[in-house]
Amino acid sequence: MALNLEDKKRVVSEVAAVAADAYSAVAAEYRGMTVEQLTDLRRKARDGGVYLRVVKNTLARRALQGTDFECMNDDLVGPLVLAFSQEDPGAAARVLKDFAKSNDKLVVKFLAVGGQKLAASELERLASLPTYDQAISMLMATMRAPLDKFARTLNEVPGKLTRTVAAIRDQKQAAA
Repeated sequence: MALNLEDKKRVVSEVAAVAADAYSAVAAEYRGMTVEQLTDLRRKARDGGVYLRVVKNTLARRALQGTDFECMNDDLVGPLVLAFSQEDPGAAARVLKDFAKSNDKLVVKFLAVGGQKLAASELERLASLPTYDQAISMLMATMRAPLDKFARTLNEVPGKLTRTVAAIRDQKQAAA
């Protein structure tokens, strides 16, 4: 279906608004996928907090101008689906990586984070980034570890005294 000028402007402004607020973007080729597979991918992306859109490459180039993802413009060739992470940097990478495991027709071409274009081989590294809640949890565990160790050390002193007294008692009872 051909888009008229107003529809094209709307698509460009929508993608530009999403790209301005996104943490990362992943571009993947979807050649050979069925409508059901693409619908399933869109559902998984929506559940994962990822904006997924198939956009004509010329419109995508216009939309990405002036954003951190402008570095992607030179490689926008072929039928691509763009996935923008809106909640955390690794969200789009996780969704596309998980979907590509069960669907070999989806091929990740490249990704971008913080104004830097990365190769498709970096997808695993980006997907393994912790979410915000996981990062806070890891930070709290790291901050709490010294206090836990200190508490265990303090608790060991009376425990050791009790075991020593019990051993002396048992020794005296055995001698008697």
